[in-house]
Amino acid sequence: MSRKTRIFLAVAALAAVLGYRALAPGPSADDDRVAGDTAAHPRVLGQLAFQPCSLVSPARGDSLEAQCATLEVPEDRAAPQGRRIALNIALLSPDKPEGVQPDPVFFLAGGPGQSAVESYPQIDAAFAEVRKRRNVILVDQRGTGRSNLLACDGAGAGAGDDDAGIDAMRDAAAACAAALSARADLRHYTTTDAVADLDAVREAIGAAQVNLVGVSYGTRVAQQYAMRHPQRTRSVVLDSVVPNTLQLGNIFARNLDDALALQFARCSGTPACREALGDPRAELDTLLDTLRARPRTVRYRDAGTGEEREGVLHAETVAGLVRMYAYMPQAAALLPKLIHEARNGRYDNLMALAQMMQGEMRDAMAMGMQLSVICSEDSQGMTARDGDERTVLGNRMAQGLAAMCAVWPKGDVPGDFHAALSTPVPALVLEGEFDPVTPPRYGEEVVRSLPNGRLFVLRGQGHAVLGAGCMPKLFAQFVDKADAAALEGACLQKLDYVPPFTSFNGWEP
Repeated sequence: MSRKTRIFLAVAALAAVLGYRALAPGPSADDDRVAGDTAAHPRVLGQLAFQPCSLVSPARGDSLEAQCATLEVPEDRAAPQGRRIALNIALLSPDKPEGVQPDPVFFLAGGPGQSAVESYPQIDAAFAEVRKRRNVILVDQRGTGRSNLLACDGAGAGAGDDDAGIDAMRDAAAACAAALSARADLRHYTTTDAVADLDAVREAIGAAQVNLVGVSYGTRVAQQYAMRHPQRTRSVVLDSVVPNTLQLGNIFARNLDDALALQFARCSGTPACREALGDPRAELDTLLDTLRARPRTVRYRDAGTGEEREGVLHAETVAGLVRMYAYMPQAAALLPKLIHEARNGRYDNLMALAQMMQGEMRDAMAMGMQLSVICSEDSQGMTARDGDERTVLGNRMAQGLAAMCAVWPKGDVPGDFHAALSTPVPALVLEGEFDPVTPPRYGEEVVRSLPNGRLFVLRGQGHAVLGAGCMPKLFAQFVDKADAAALEGACLQKLDYVPPFTSFNGWEP
């Protein structure tokens, strides 16, 4: 891996961060998609001819049968005769064609930088009931997946050269922009461009209306589409919502600290955990200070190969791991134990898991597309704040992104881009109680301007909650009736907290 790639990975470990499941690898990006048995016949939907394909997911260990097609659109709609982009599209149809509803469901992936086609198999189970009556459409947003992928020197998202300086990050971004400029005008890979692409797909398949399901950054795309095309939007599901009004800036540092306070309280409030592991936040602060003063060379066993390896553990490596684990309560339950072990000089488990996370995340995000979105839409908010210096993440991510955006080409955004979504379109808004990036207060803000919207905050859950508990059933009912107020959410009370691990064998009984 080149130093330039490692520099991008160092920022992306903290910034590629609104994705669906940060800890799980996406489906294979191999070019060979195999025809499946249950989707063996070509399909025509409107003007698009689909061919059988399989969406292969290493995380699932199996394949998902689908139909695939492409649609060419102008890269710059102001210059329709110029360069064109082939949008990669997948279609998942009901097993029985009888009674298929005319309004399909569009799944919008997170990131920015995730491929919808590659990330969808991880959450297909949540769509099981929806797929009985509606087509599900997956469109790789321009710059991701197979829609003219904009990857920087092979970098996706992960941690890497943790001692890379701000100047090195800026230089790496400038070099990446120069390399990509031969095949892409980076100014035209914004959310606004993606919304126009989605409407082109809707028109091509002949759908009068669509149902939008956005996860994390995908909620920004969904809100922007509903703003621009309210008559074509039948319903909206916003899972872990990013408010339109929000400029990303350095929101991540404070949000993570708030979520960690809630998650670590599960240990502090449990006598066995408190006795065994002490105060997780105090131990984390001490560990980070120790590593900032002197990074440690650590011998560890590679989780994938079992081989002995050696690496340098930086404070930024730990911060990145803590942030990614905080996305999922099942992983966050292990953090107090990992931190306690490292605080007492046993760094190997923490190092092994950090390296495993980097491997899983690598290539999961299209860093070039991510910078085109963030730098065009959010760069004004990339400022350091004194109050964030003592947070786990600090100001490094905001400073690094600001440096990168200083040299990255920027596209235009509408004047009302950051206006709150205010529409009568039925909306289901979902948040996890412990979400470290899009906390419940974001959902509260968004639903205030949605007269037909309803918010569910899922107890003990983290980021991206569509598949938690009975939420798939409620999701299917909402898409069917487009009535959030009628949903009976009492079943969500069965969700419980994950107890904190007091040892690597689990929690105290």
